Amino acid sequence: MAGGGGAGFGYDSASSTTPGKPPMKALSILFALALSTSALAAPPAAAANSHAGMDPHKTMLTQSGKVLSIINVPSYTYVEVSQGKKTMWLAATTASVKKGDMVRFDDGMVMTDFYSKSLKRSFPSIAFVNSLVVDNGKK
Repeated sequence: MAGGGGAGFGYDSASSTTPGKPPMKALSILFALALSTSALAAPPAAAANSHAGMDPHKTMLTQSGKVLSIINVPSYTYVEVSQGKKTMWLAATTASVKKGDMVRFDDGMVMTDFYSKSLKRSFPSIAFVNSLVVDNGKK
């Protein structure tokens, strides 16, 4: 077996500088392969959170109003608020608010001609908000 694969590595021993050891080129290829495999197996870096460290109540609650009326049903609180001369209805997860409270809330998702099965009534326009917070000026 001329040029026979010394020590069972499957390479030509004539290309090796030291008998019984793989050539340097083979080691370089194995090292590069190991590096690329470990880079592929690494977990992806977490996406940067642009809101990290910010107070969500100050950055997201862009709307405010005075509570005119409240309707509570399981899982939701419907709140009618006044914003100057304009009034609007909000729907939020159950919240502890009372008539006369000042509240802050996000823009939410506005729906027109919304019919509530639980209330058996329609709202010409209602905003389903993510957050509703009482803000009576207390800090």
